Amino acid sequence: MKNYRYVILGCSVAAVAAIEGIRSRDREGAVLVVGEEPCKAYGRPLISYYLLGETDLTRMDYRPDDFYRENGVTLRLGVRAEKIDPERKIVTLADGEQICYEKLLIATGSRPFDPPMQGIESVKERFHFMTKADALALEKALSPEKKVLIVGAGLIGLKCFEGIAARVKSVAIVDLAPRILPSILDDAGAKMVQSALEAHGAAFFLADSVLRFDGGTAYLKSGKEIAFDLLVTAVGVRPNTELIKEAGGEVNRGIAVDECGRTSLPNIFAAGDCAESFDIASGTHKVLALLPNAAFQGRTAGVNMAGGEAKLQNAVAFNSIGFFGTHVMTAGVYEGEMYCEAAERTYKALFTKDGLLKGFILINLPERAGIYLKLLKERIPLGRVDFEALKTAPAWSAFSPEAREANFAREV
Repeated sequence: MKNYRYVILGCSVAAVAAIEGIRSRDREGAVLVVGEEPCKAYGRPLISYYLLGETDLTRMDYRPDDFYRENGVTLRLGVRAEKIDPERKIVTLADGEQICYEKLLIATGSRPFDPPMQGIESVKERFHFMTKADALALEKALSPEKKVLIVGAGLIGLKCFEGIAARVKSVAIVDLAPRILPSILDDAGAKMVQSALEAHGAAFFLADSVLRFDGGTAYLKSGKEIAFDLLVTAVGVRPNTELIKEAGGEVNRGIAVDECGRTSLPNIFAAGDCAESFDIASGTHKVLALLPNAAFQGRTAGVNMAGGEAKLQNAVAFNSIGFFGTHVMTAGVYEGEMYCEAAERTYKALFTKDGLLKGFILINLPERAGIYLKLLKERIPLGRVDFEALKTAPAWSAFSPEAREANFAREV
């Protein structure tokens, strides 16, 4: 039985950040990373850009090949961790190997969620769109004469559409919600982005759902029928929390952790899409399944695993995405009073409550997000800034001299 000071389950963005956090404090302790996927950590959001031809498999890697060697990391890829014994501090892998750890990090991410759909077993070619393997499998099936049905008009489904739109005959997108991107856009913002996607061939069936499949035909609740060759299900994801739950750890929607990344089990940490964060905008603990948050969580956990002191603070839901040149940035929650500006190609919505900026939606206004995000994440009282000026023209001149000086000190 091999012994490691640090064991990380999941070769993910959170895992890479944890390695960097560990090595910032401990250059010698043995590190083992166990990954279920047979490849090293890569940027999952890049899989749509791979299908677009805007990146390749090598450039998708989150760190260069020598990163792991230079940081003294042992990799066990293509094998699943099956069980944790927190009392004996042992991880059991699917191939029967047992590994001892001093500190353990769970960075196992999430998996696709497929609701029960009648007749789905009759669909010959169906895919998910979360991993590199998913993108490669879908790529093999694409051809100019194929018709594609995507179930789900959230981030995953729409990025899949962007990746394949020019490579197939048609794409239909079905979603139970009445608008696209329902978790991050309001009605006006969703309509603007939907129009941009429709200009590239997307056919939307919203406020609708699939009642049943019969081979290459989907029968919708509305009575409509959609003929297709390839099916992509992108309804949602579920955090991979089973290892902690079965070991007796606290699990809510995701793995419960404190601000240092510690779980309720001794010497075990969690980070990334499997773990919860405290969202300062909503004031609740939730899974923030976002790459930057996974990196922040991972580094925080790594530093603390190695005996340092770090805390994850100012976590907030923040999205920055693009579809065919339409750029969308959103953050926080949409509560309180709303300020809105809308033009033909741009849209801005700011949400304020209790003297704070609580959230925002920006479409085709990327240069204006930085100051809004700072106001939100640092909970800067709007009474300390010229918010009327910031509504229309975000600039540091709207901050008091004291606030500007404090910001400069933090950045230095």
